[in-house]
Amino acid sequence: MLIKSVRGNTPSYGLDCFFAENSTLIGDVKIGDEVSVWYQAVLRGDVNSIRIGNRVNIQDGVVIHATFKTASTHIGNNVSIGHNAIVHGCIIYDNVLLGMGSIVMDHCEIGSNSIIAAGSVVTQNTIVPPGTIFAGVPAKKIKDIDPNLQKNEIERIAQNYIMYASWFKE
Repeated sequence: MLIKSVRGNTPSYGLDCFFAENSTLIGDVKIGDEVSVWYQAVLRGDVNSIRIGNRVNIQDGVVIHATFKTASTHIGNNVSIGHNAIVHGCIIYDNVLLGMGSIVMDHCEIGSNSIIAAGSVVTQNTIVPPGTIFAGVPAKKIKDIDPNLQKNEIERIAQNYIMYASWFKE
């Protein structure tokens, strides 16, 4: 893992985290407990802050960044960020699944217990209400989330990534 200080800010992280050898943490990045940052993921807190809660998995090739002076990035607890997603200057609340290759732009808010479908683009300033599924380019509401889907997808994936990370700590 590459940890790099920038402008007097050094990344920090909590307990029981996993960082792939070629993951990158730069600058003003603060990470909670039981977080996994997978291969070729980049968390670039050089121009603004990045805050990440507990039990978050940041999968292979994800880029998390922000916008200078105007948009920091905040990610809640129990969030799964799928392979090659881009998260930029936005707020992602608790219990969210961002699908593979999705993009979330500046000043967006992704409400708790929501899913952003794979390949979706959540354009600047979009507010995703809690408990909804958004999909498409640009992403639009598809439907309210079924409680079973929340339990069987959002929670299952977050738990699985805690297990997967444990395999690399043995």
